[in-house]
Amino acid sequence: MIMVRTLVGALGSAVDSTVTVKGWVHTLRLQSRVQFVVVRDHTGMVQVTHRRGGDGDRLDELLRGLTPESAVEITGKVVANPIVKLGGLEIVPERVEVVSAAEPGLPIDAGTGPEQRLNWRFLDLRRPERRLVFEVQTTVEQAMREVAAEEGCTELHTPKLMGTPSESGAEVFRVGYFDRTAYLAQSPQFYKQMAIAAGIDRVFEIGPVFRAEPSFTSRHATEFTGVDVELAWIDTVEDVMSFLERMLHRVLERVAERHGEQIEQHGGARVVVPELPFPRLTMAQATAKLRAAGWDQEGLREDLDPEGERLLCALVAEEYGHEFVFVTRFPASVRPFYHRRPADDPSVTDSFDLLWKGVEITTGAQREHRHGQLVAQAREKGMDASPEGPLGRYLDCFRYGMPPHGGFGLGLGRVLMLALGLPSIRDAVFLFRGPNRLEP
Repeated sequence: MIMVRTLVGALGSAVDSTVTVKGWVHTLRLQSRVQFVVVRDHTGMVQVTHRRGGDGDRLDELLRGLTPESAVEITGKVVANPIVKLGGLEIVPERVEVVSAAEPGLPIDAGTGPEQRLNWRFLDLRRPERRLVFEVQTTVEQAMREVAAEEGCTELHTPKLMGTPSESGAEVFRVGYFDRTAYLAQSPQFYKQMAIAAGIDRVFEIGPVFRAEPSFTSRHATEFTGVDVELAWIDTVEDVMSFLERMLHRVLERVAERHGEQIEQHGGARVVVPELPFPRLTMAQATAKLRAAGWDQEGLREDLDPEGERLLCALVAEEYGHEFVFVTRFPASVRPFYHRRPADDPSVTDSFDLLWKGVEITTGAQREHRHGQLVAQAREKGMDASPEGPLGRYLDCFRYGMPPHGGFGLGLGRVLMLALGLPSIRDAVFLFRGPNRLEP
């Protein structure tokens, strides 16, 4: 008879019933009189307890042959036992099947370093605290899509192979494309704006992004998942920031509800649901605060570096009691040509970065929607804005009536890293890609 699988997390409602659990051998304690096997599936762990019966005990023989991480099916009776630490339940086995035996001597353990763990990522992710990342990721994406739908967004999937670089040639991957060169998309930015020009008022996408940055920091990857939004008919960049903070408020509300206890239990951060609105500082205000605290006292920097981001978040947390801060009005010299420049000060842009716990997680802006002004700003940056040039197709979108619009791009991995208190983005993605890692 084929037994229906019972998940470990559902055993509390199956006391005194015979069930079949399917999972991996977590630990073994084979004593002289009693054999204990802890079996783990994605919902939890359960103790299997077998009292040895002497010669001819088939179960005794099977359990003695088990190795950690072997895939097994255990059929037996669920028994309440208050002494058992794993939920006060145990299974008394009637049948044990080794579906796939693990080789003795695992290549990683709890003390293995990060690079070796990445080499054996499928084994690393069997640990509940590692797998929790992707349970949280599922909740995060569901909450983002929920907000996007409520706000009237249309979800698109833009091309990741492009005929010209999407932003700059310095950080782009070139790939062979039949008899020509193609580029992996650094951003869906131009395609989002094309959708706005097509009359799709609100655009939402979750998809891969590629950056050929030789960065070896804890927050950089050469391939990551981006969350992108573009909104038409906005009045100011404030409309974009308000959308973003509403989305992140919902995300962290859901994460706290569903996973807050688990995250803390596994040594992660306490998930704080942020109050609305988030604090806002212009770049001039931010640099004034930072320089007063000792950062860049020579006044040479036009943009924030990682040290400045960390210090600013610490100052904001102390002054406002908030983990987030928007930094606005970045100098035009450090922003892309397509960021709009306000009439009252064309030396800055209607743009922002959102910092969380000392890390930039989002960049956004109101875009320049006027064709003539956009061309002038591109030429000012030394770019070829001719109809035959690499920007020609992009600029065409602005020739036939483009509404005012703006949007943002958010790094999903960074959000997960900070939400769970992980030391590196390497632990916040399924399979990390960096300058020195293309495997597994």
